[in-house]
Amino acid sequence: MTPRYGTACVPPGRGPSTIAAMPPVPHRYRSPWTRTIDIADELRRLRSRWRRPHRSRRAARAVRDHLAAAPASVCYAFTLFVTYWTLRGANEITDRHIIFSASTNLANMRRDPVQVLVASAFWVDGDFPWEFIITFLTVMAAAERWLGTLRWIGVFTIGHVGATLTTVTGIAYAVDHHLIPLRVALASDVGPSYGISAVLAALTFRVRGVPRLLWAGLLILVYVGAAVRGRTFTDYGHVLAMTIGFLIAGTAVLAARRLERESAPDGLGPRPVLLDEGDGGFDQPGGDRPEHRHQ
Repeated sequence: MTPRYGTACVPPGRGPSTIAAMPPVPHRYRSPWTRTIDIADELRRLRSRWRRPHRSRRAARAVRDHLAAAPASVCYAFTLFVTYWTLRGANEITDRHIIFSASTNLANMRRDPVQVLVASAFWVDGDFPWEFIITFLTVMAAAERWLGTLRWIGVFTIGHVGATLTTVTGIAYAVDHHLIPLRVALASDVGPSYGISAVLAALTFRVRGVPRLLWAGLLILVYVGAAVRGRTFTDYGHVLAMTIGFLIAGTAVLAARRLERESAPDGLGPRPVLLDEGDGGFDQPGGDRPEHRHQ
């Protein structure tokens, strides 16, 4: 029998029957929220793997595994591709009608908020959304691999819905008090940028050390700077979505650490992780690494 992820050493005089009779080794719960990576270690591991033979084959396999572990991100990118070409195939009047009917403006949110909140995230106004598609296939897919599909969808949805509702509330207040022109209530506003902003903020807790501070500082600089320069409700919505992402991830990390402490057996230290030769150093998507077992 060949161990896949490693096995404990068998003491002399003890065969498989003795091992089977031994009580199972206790293990502790490990949440994806507390699984962090060191950027320097990941870069060294990447360089080491790049020096091995068959680079093209291993690179293709890595891309395949990356996308296979993030089905929601891949489907989202494909949906944006389809909706864009749908607009390209329509005339200008139909194009504008679809975009405005899916926009999260004040008029639509008062009429049919649920339908608008869902539809607005899957349409993009303008040129081919290559930046969104690349983001979903790379950064969003990496976030989904880390958190798992359901958690990723949860962060994305809460960021999109929370930032949209808060922004629309501000627009309604400004319109009612004649602080902004009424045409703002009919403006077009579609796209997945609020959800992306929330996930980018949550990714701050994926890394540890100085890179975490640098990533958080970069996000704050970019989003707050854009809001100061542009002063549009969309810019403020991005800041709100980023803040929501920070709050969700920070709260989830604290709750996960507490749950791990409570579920850990007495005296049980950190669990060692043994990697097989083909493992690239990444955590398995959506869950913990498998315990020691035989094939």
